[in-house]
Amino acid sequence: METYSYKAVAADGKEKKGSIDADSREAAIKKLKDNGLVPINVKVQSVLDKDIKLSVFKKKITPREMSVFCRQFASILKAGVSVISALEMLGEQTENKELKASVKKLQSGVEKGSTLSEAMKLEKSVYPELLINMVAAGEASGSLEAAIERMAVQFEKEARLKALVKKAMMYPIVLFVVAIGVMLLMLVYVIPQFNYMFEEIGSELPAYTKVILAVSDFIRKYWYIIIGVIAAVIAAYKYYKKTDRGRRRIDEIKMKLPVFGVLATKTACARFSRTMATLLQSGMSMMDALDIVGETMDNVLFKEGLKKSKNGVALGFNLSAQLAMSGLFPPMVIHMTNIGESTGNLEEMLTNVADYYDEEVEAATQQITALMEPIIIVVMAVIVAILVLSIYGPISQLYSDLG
Repeated sequence: METYSYKAVAADGKEKKGSIDADSREAAIKKLKDNGLVPINVKVQSVLDKDIKLSVFKKKITPREMSVFCRQFASILKAGVSVISALEMLGEQTENKELKASVKKLQSGVEKGSTLSEAMKLEKSVYPELLINMVAAGEASGSLEAAIERMAVQFEKEARLKALVKKAMMYPIVLFVVAIGVMLLMLVYVIPQFNYMFEEIGSELPAYTKVILAVSDFIRKYWYIIIGVIAAVIAAYKYYKKTDRGRRRIDEIKMKLPVFGVLATKTACARFSRTMATLLQSGMSMMDALDIVGETMDNVLFKEGLKKSKNGVALGFNLSAQLAMSGLFPPMVIHMTNIGESTGNLEEMLTNVADYYDEEVEAATQQITALMEPIIIVVMAVIVAILVLSIYGPISQLYSDLG
């Protein structure tokens, strides 16, 4: 899919410029015409004329904000308000500037005859594909309010899940940064003060003290090299992560990490079960649901596993059997899926699985926090103790010799 820059004339006679994603130039022109625009110039966007978006000043739309948007949207529609009027009301009360501007575009598109899902497709950078497909299914079945309300629950659960994982990672990271800060403070400011004293005394220093002093001297003299190496390592990691091989390798390592690997698996199971249940409840077919769920997974191993599962289901095999063959999902997910398929109540079983793994993720985050806190504190204490002993050891020996 290419990004095309366009210049067009709106129904009110005003000239509009912007960009649009499409499979071909003809498809881009058709999209513009469907939205009531008369194309004047449509061309593939080059590097020089790409839209510049400063992500530093751009407020990202969070799952929490999207859940509030869906919840309000569903409530307004339930009150009997039309989609256009509902969008107008949402546009006035939405605080996120990007979401506010997007809602106004949705309103304009629906007013010109587009369906809500078609208008959302033109705003793919704002609305997740899952929401767009749910809205399309709701429009087709005549249950748009229910579809949007399900998405509100979906985004709420997703926001809570991300908050739990973030909480598990935040505290250990803060402790680690503090440990590094204390170590650098001693190496850069404290130890050099004693180095001058040792030089004046001229006594022979222990080997471990010499190593610490050498490290301190290197950091003070060549700090820019250290910063450059760290920056290069981070840049190399980000580049490697963008490659297919790199992303797969990193995701494989994440899955094998003690404790963190279990958390990654439980998080993926919670997302798979919740999203799958939401899509099936909206009346979507198993094949389409698996296709969408696979795209929502962060871990490439689960993404590939669900793609293979979809191929197996297409051949007539049960979903539970395909999940078992992937080797990624715990027995709990497989057994509950099998029960759901046998009883014809797969949506409810998957919802129960999602609730279960939401609780498991919360328990795992508490376990990680409880485990990492003492480990980092002990490591920090050991590092500080080594630095202190490297300084006060020679001083103590000097006093002993003088005595």
